[in-house]
Amino acid sequence: MSKKLYLIPTPLGDHAPASVLPAPVLEQILGLRRFFVEELRTARRFLSAAGLKGHIEELELFELNEHTTREQIEAYGAMLGEQDAGLISEAGLPAVADPGALLVELAHRRGVTVVPLVGPSSLMLALMASGLNGQCFAFTGYLPVKTPARREAIVQLERTSARLGQSQIVIETPYRNDALLADLCTACRPATRLCVAAELTCPGEFIRTQTIADWSKALKAGFAIGKRPCVFILLA
Repeated sequence: MSKKLYLIPTPLGDHAPASVLPAPVLEQILGLRRFFVEELRTARRFLSAAGLKGHIEELELFELNEHTTREQIEAYGAMLGEQDAGLISEAGLPAVADPGALLVELAHRRGVTVVPLVGPSSLMLALMASGLNGQCFAFTGYLPVKTPARREAIVQLERTSARLGQSQIVIETPYRNDALLADLCTACRPATRLCVAAELTCPGEFIRTQTIADWSKALKAGFAIGKRPCVFILLA
């Protein structure tokens, strides 16, 4: 029988796992002893809260993040057929805007069964709440860091959105949120709609969809997103 790689979601904020994840997901976690994780300390805290408190030292935890070399990930891939394992990201769904996708690719190549488990996705929660096109959408991820290149990328996204009627989803490193919002207001047409969804599922949750013209007014009035996890969705 093929060994399995379970893709284990985690809460988006500081929630008890049992308040966010379905019981079958928590039960599956209890049956695993090998995990590939984005950050060791965060993963230990999550696994302890998920029901493995007192058993953390019995687990095998292997770090997999943006600093992990391709050679190391290949070595992890060789371990997948030895026993069932779990893949855990820092927040939300693993392998979505996450380096864990490389391990999932290896699992498929090695004939390991990949099992996605149910949990929160900031991208889908933002799209659900945006009021924008949920039938046709694209996730671009991060835009260029430099302002001229970023604004050009925004112009291209807006053109694609207008041509296809497609919602365009992007994310940013929290400390660049406000710079991205400013560039969106500069590069997009006034009638284009933009959803800003920050700190989803958390006490400070903020979700607002309005035109670029209205966002520009908000910026002039002093609005700021601040350094918090945020999803941006535009629809021309």
